[in-house]
Formats: sequence, C-alpha cells, structure tokens
Amino acid sequence: MGGKRSSGLATVIATITLTRLFINTARRFAYPFAPVLSRSLGVSLPAITGIIAVNQLTGIIALFFGPMGDRWGYRNMMLAGLGLLVIGMFSGWLFPFYGMVLTALFLSGLGKTVFDPAIQAYIGNRVPYTRRGMVIGIIETSWAGSTLAGVPLIGLLMDHFGWRSPFLVLSALGIVGMLLIVVFLPAERKKTEPNPYGFAFLMTIRQLLQKKETIGAVCFSFLFSAANDNLLVVYGAWLEKSFALSVVALGATTIIIGAAELIGEMTTAFLADRAGLVRVIASCTILMTASYFVLPFLGGTLFLALAALFFLFVSLECSIVTAISLYTEILPDARATMMAGHLAAASLGRVAGAMMGGPIWLNGGIHAVGIVSAALSGMALLALLWGFTGWRRMVPSRT
Repeated sequence: MGGKRSSGLATVIATITLTRLFINTARRFAYPFAPVLSRSLGVSLPAITGIIAVNQLTGIIALFFGPMGDRWGYRNMMLAGLGLLVIGMFSGWLFPFYGMVLTALFLSGLGKTVFDPAIQAYIGNRVPYTRRGMVIGIIETSWAGSTLAGVPLIGLLMDHFGWRSPFLVLSALGIVGMLLIVVFLPAERKKTEPNPYGFAFLMTIRQLLQKKETIGAVCFSFLFSAANDNLLVVYGAWLEKSFALSVVALGATTIIIGAAELIGEMTTAFLADRAGLVRVIASCTILMTASYFVLPFLGGTLFLALAALFFLFVSLECSIVTAISLYTEILPDARATMMAGHLAAASLGRVAGAMMGGPIWLNGGIHAVGIVSAALSGMALLALLWGFTGWRRMVPSRT
C-alpha cells in the first residue's frame, strides 16, 4: 500500500514539474531576449522592460484566484492557468505587434498566476510538513529547467525560425500540459465546508494582514522580488553590451544561471527540512545580499561576470524555494489563499524592480543596479526576521 502511495506521489510530482517547466519558460524568456524583442518590434529597451512589468502585474490578481482554488479545486485552477498560457502564446504568434505581444505575455503571466498557487496548495495538502521542503524543492527544479533547457532552446528557435516561433511552440506545449494534468493528477474530493477565511477579495486581504507571520512573508516576497527583477531586466543588456554576445550566446549564458538555480533548489530539497526553513532562508538571503553588492565589481571579464551571477542565483533560488515551503504552512486551512498573497506581493515587487531596473541601468550602469538590489535584499531579510521570530506551526482544522 505504501509503495502504491509513493508511486502515485512520484507521478504527481513528475507531472507538475514537467508542466511547470512549460509555463516557467514562457514567463522567463523575455528577460534575456529583451534586446532582441526590442529590435524586432521596433521599440526601445525600456518599452520591453515595461512589457515585463505589465506581465508581473498579473500576480496581483492572484488574490482573487487563490480563494477560488481553495473552494473549487486545485486541479481545475491548474487547467485554467494552462488554458490562459495557450491563448496568450498563440495570440502573440498570430499577431506580431507590440500591443499584442504585450497582451500575449500578460495572458501567459496570468496563467502562471492561476497555476502556481494551485500546485503549491495541492502539494501542501498531500505532503507532510516534514517532507514539504524536499518536494517543493524538486518541483521548483522546473524553474531552473526553464533556464537550463527552455531559454536556450528559445534562443535556437529565434535564431533559426525567427522571433515569433517560441510563441507558437509554447502554445502547443501548454496543450500538452493540460493533457498531462487530466491524465495523471487525481482530482480532489469536493469540499463540504467553505474556506474559513472567506472568498471575498477584501476578506483575503484582511486575513493576510492579521498575523505577523503573513505580514513578514508578503513583505519579504515583495522586497526580495524587487531586488531580483531590478537586475534581471537589464542583465541581458549588460552582458550584450559588455561582451558583445550574440542572441544564441545570450541564451547559452542562461545555462549558467539555470545550473545555479538547480543547485539552490536541490539544497532546499535535501537540507532545508533538516536545518530548519527559517534558518536556511535567512542564511541564503545574507549571501544573496552580499552577492548583489559585489556583482558589479566582478564583471571585468565574461568568466567573472558569469561566476558572480552563478553564486548570486544559488543563494537566491535556495532562499525563495525554502520560503515557498514555509509559506505553505502559515495558513494550513487556506493554503492557496496564502500562496496567492505571496504571489501577489512578489508580483508587485517584480513590477517595481522591472520599472526601476531600466532607468537605473541607463543612468547609473550595473554598479547602481547592484547597490539598489543589495539594499532591497537586506530589507527583505529584516522583514523575514521580524515576522518569524517565535513562530509556531498551526495545526490544520481539517485534512
């Protein structure tokens, strides 16, 4: 019986990880290829970083969709998220204009906004807290996989078939993901009682602001994400300008970042549950803050620049993946609501970071970008320590 249960969980994890690889690639490919999209659409680089910022705004809508998952079922929300990805990417391929590409990325971002809280809550319901870090860490390898495999393949598609081709391919992969979920993910039982924290938007906000832990969590997510995107929206332009990299080479550099993220995710999977989630998050955030600060000073050669990015993304990924594992237990009776709050805060942070990154880069270069990201990361650490000092797990009122 235990063997069947383990086999079933392994199938669920594999299905979610692969499907999430598709949606993560759609979310991430605009970052390194921002200069390519800028030239292809005939707009400025800040116009493309503006698209990225608008894409991140979709996370705010998670505050509506999270409670829907708690009430209507997490698998249904996963399918809805992938459906939005399919529509968005196909539209971007069919109508290759700036306004439509903006709309396409918005829809695919909205799909991820619906998809992610649902899978995190789904796992939170099926996996004990003592193994949560391991399972979330494994699933989050799909984030690293999007840079190790997805983005480099996007670069090859653009180089051989034009900048529009990734939109069509990602649309097709979204359909594949929907089929995988229907076949391999068991549907949840219908809930006989509502989410005790309510369904309405304002009630969701109120619940997130009632506890010190939830306030600390959403502040950490906002500041952490602002620091991250402040750098991410310009790192492709930095590497291209400093080292004259081609579009294929830009895609290949993401393999370095993907490898770093994979190490960070596996650190969470194999260490976080043993060492303690809060302790691991704090330690990695300290390393991340230091990495942001020294990054501009290590960018004299391509090797040093990539090495600096590597160590930054190891600590960054370990920190956020462990944080996600922790967040799934803050409100055990409303997990999707809590994860939606995290996603909304992170999305607001990414919008702020994306909007800052372009102007800071144009006016102060990579040194100014690194200093601002380090300051934001340090503030995120303070929010975490304030929120979770003395925290104790809640016991869910239902299973």
